[in-house]
Parts: sequence; structure tokens; C-alpha cells
Amino acid sequence: MHITMIGSGYVGLVSGVCFADFGHNVICVDKDVGKIEALLKGEIPIFEPGLEQLVADNVRAGRLSFSTDVEASVAASDVVFIAVGTPSRRGDGHADLSYVYAAAREIAEHVKGFTVIVTKSTVPVGTGDEVERIIRETNPDADVAVVSNPEFLREGAAIEDFKRPDRIVIGLNDDRARGVMTEVYRPLYLNQAPLLFTARRTSELIKYAANAFLAMKITFINEIADLCEKVGANVQEVSRGIGLDGRIGSKFLHAGPGYGGSCFPKDTLALAKTAQDFDSPVRLIETTISINDNRKRAMGRKVIAAMGGDIRGKTVAVLGLTFKPNTDDMRDSPAISVIQTLQDGGATVTGYDPEGMDNARQLINDITYADDAYGAARGADALVIVTEWNQFRALDFARLKSVMNAPVLVDLRNIYRHDEVTKHGFVYTSIGRPMNGAEL
Repeated sequence: MHITMIGSGYVGLVSGVCFADFGHNVICVDKDVGKIEALLKGEIPIFEPGLEQLVADNVRAGRLSFSTDVEASVAASDVVFIAVGTPSRRGDGHADLSYVYAAAREIAEHVKGFTVIVTKSTVPVGTGDEVERIIRETNPDADVAVVSNPEFLREGAAIEDFKRPDRIVIGLNDDRARGVMTEVYRPLYLNQAPLLFTARRTSELIKYAANAFLAMKITFINEIADLCEKVGANVQEVSRGIGLDGRIGSKFLHAGPGYGGSCFPKDTLALAKTAQDFDSPVRLIETTISINDNRKRAMGRKVIAAMGGDIRGKTVAVLGLTFKPNTDDMRDSPAISVIQTLQDGGATVTGYDPEGMDNARQLINDITYADDAYGAARGADALVIVTEWNQFRALDFARLKSVMNAPVLVDLRNIYRHDEVTKHGFVYTSIGRPMNGAEL
């Protein structure tokens, strides 16, 4: 099939490349001329493991191309995906749908013959209705079916998620689109990936509900971690104990500094705003948002407490700046709030991240960026692990101690055991575990 992907950001690029790898002919379109020129040169604008090679393979095979020409791309396509950004709107927290609606108008102007228009962007309930209205208004003769097909991709594992999905949700109000969308995802038949067909509004809500539930799960275990510290319990064992219950499951039960990234913060906020608009408030989600925002700053205060309560004039090294490993995404990263809290307390901060340094420099001011973990630790009065990159899982503590001003490690991801750190003479603080490494 001939597919056009409007928007070549994270979702659009990964989805387009994977569709091409399935054997479809895909054109990824973007208004950003610089981005398209870079992609034509084989330069990938985001870090996602395996993506660069997959792009090269499919371009070489002639199934994948990049363009700024919306007219020619749309006119030649059986299916057009809208995969543009939907950031939080300034001032009220609603999803900014201006890019989605602009794409709908442009698609309507150039569509030829029966075409399925698919919203891949994360959008509030009712967006598909408005997209369809815009298309009918712009081009009354357009023969289209508007479909919702939300993405469920984890940054750092997006290609695997796309090719081996838990489910593929397709929301439609025009049954003509069912056969087309079945054909689009036919290559996944051997993987037995379930196609869940729903009404369009239901599909739109599934995406938000899924992200909100996972955000609540993270926030729940973070609050349990705080309780564990007070009572002398071990949150990792609590997580294991409840995660073995099939009704709960073990995923997203890892205590840490709070969630961030491109999805959970904006999607939980957008869902809460949508619910308020429909006079059906989602109070659990509203509370989740508040708790998570407060937690990020609280992690900075946790570092300060581990350093004796006064960090004025001291140096803190922060390892991991992205919101999670295997990505260069800095959006709503806990590291931003942690560093700000440390700076507000009078500390000097050094930082290192394996992939996020360029993006971090655009967001975090007045810190020194190092070339590796040991460079960041040099002269530091404390070392803080904020993101659990594999590179930080086997640090040389003897080397760290030799370059640090004081051997203090604050592990906000519980990478290490208490005994394996303290035997090297470090003062060790983690999340939701007894300070002495043993339970009461």
C-alpha cells in the first residue's frame, strides 16, 4: 500500500519506517526543511536504538522516502497518517490541536480518490469528529474515512513495540476503512497481534486512559516507597510481592524520582482537562499529576538531606539527564527539577548523560557538562543517579571515591544494593529502602 506519514517526529518517523519495513511504500512528510534534508542524508533527528539502520535499509530498498511536498505525497496515497505534535497548550493544559487541524486542512486540499485519513497523534476524545468536519468543509467532494489509530510506543523500545504490539487499536465510524486498516497491519498477522476495532471516540479515549493508568501505577509505588522509608520496609520487595499478583502485574512498579517524557505528563493533564470540560472529573488522575510534580522537587530535597542539609558552596554530580534510558528526550525529565532544586540550595552542578547532552544544554542552564560519569564526579561532594542508563550499573566505586571530594551516593533508581556501595566507604541513600540495607 502507499502510505503518507504527515509529521516526521518521534511517532511519525518510527511508524513510517516500520510500515516500510513491512513492505509498504511510505513517504514521511514534514514542514521542517532542515529535518527532511537531514533525513535524506541519513541523519536521524532522534535517538532510538536500531532506527538509523532500519531507515538506511528501507531507503536502500526503495520503500521509504522523505519529502516536504504534501500535495504529491497525499495525492498518491491510499492511507494518510497524521502524526504531528500535540503539546500541552500554554495557559490551560489542554492538548494543542492546531497542528492536527492544519494537517487535516492540507490533506483535504490534495486528497484523490477514496483515502483513509488516520490520526496517529495523541488527541482528546472528539478530535476525529473535528478532523472529519474540517475535511468536509475544506473539500466537500473528498471521499475519505477518518480513523483513530493511537500509538503505544515506549521510547527506547519503539521498534520492538511497533512490530510486536500488545494490541492495535483502530477506531472507525466508516466501515469501509476496516479492510484498509486490516491490510495496513496484515504483516503482523504471524505475530498474532490483536486488532481491536472500536468506535472512533472509544479509540481516542483508550490511549489517554492507558497512559493515565500507567502514570497512576508509577505514582502509587512512589508513595509506597516513601512509606517504606518511614516503616523500615523495602519497596523493591513490596513491588515484587504485589507484582506477582496477575491482577496487578510487575511492570511500572519501580520506585523512582517521578515520571516524565513526551507522553505521561501532557496526556494525563489533557485527560484531566477533557474530563473537566465534560463535567466528569477524574480525581485520581488529578491527584496523580499533583503528586508527581511535587515528587520531582522532593527528590532534590532528598539529595540535600543526604548531604547534611546544607549544600551551599558544594558540588553535586548528576548522572542521567533524560527522563529514561535509551532516549535523548529531555521533556519533563525529573533531572530538570532535581537540578533546579540543588541550584536553588546554592550548589554547583555537573552533569553527564550518554545521549541527552545536546538537548539538555537547551533546557538546563548554569551547569558543567562532563564527558563521562567520572568526569562529572570529579571534585563532587555527592553523586546522584537520576536515570538508570546501563553505563551507570557497574560504576568503579574505587575510582569514583578517588576523584570525589566526599563519598556520597544518592541512587534515585535503586540500581545498587546497600552493601555493595557502603563497602567502598560511601554513604548511600536510595528510594524506599532501609538506610542500613536491612529490614526491621
